Amino acid sequence: MAGIVAAVDDIFFGAKLRETARCLDVSLALASTPDGVAVLVRERRPALLIVDLQADACRPFEIIRHIKADPDLRATRVVGYYAHVRDDLRAAAAEAGCDEVLPRSAFSARLPDIVRRCAPPADSGRAADGPSDPRP
Repeated sequence: MAGIVAAVDDIFFGAKLRETARCLDVSLALASTPDGVAVLVRERRPALLIVDLQADACRPFEIIRHIKADPDLRATRVVGYYAHVRDDLRAAAAEAGCDEVLPRSAFSARLPDIVRRCAPPADSGRAADGPSDPRP
């Protein structure tokens, strides 16, 4: 399976991600806990994991390190975004293994291109249809 998994706890930004995925016919599943993200990534083997680096409840750096340390998951492309005033998050994300780290404004502006480049359209014709925050 492919598509996108996003570790996001901001419901408004989650809605933006869902709408972008829907418009591009790409499946998307959101999670706001580390366990939820881990379950979705393991089950779906997404082409892209989007991580809100300021989503403390998601423990973003723990998620990135876990994905990049797992031989079965390390090929998953990880894109993180942060508020431009938090350069410390950019450095920490790069150190954790994030493939691409962008300020939130640049991420928002480039979101359609990032989705198109990283995730093929959904086979089922049902985009943005994934569960939100599955809890083990």
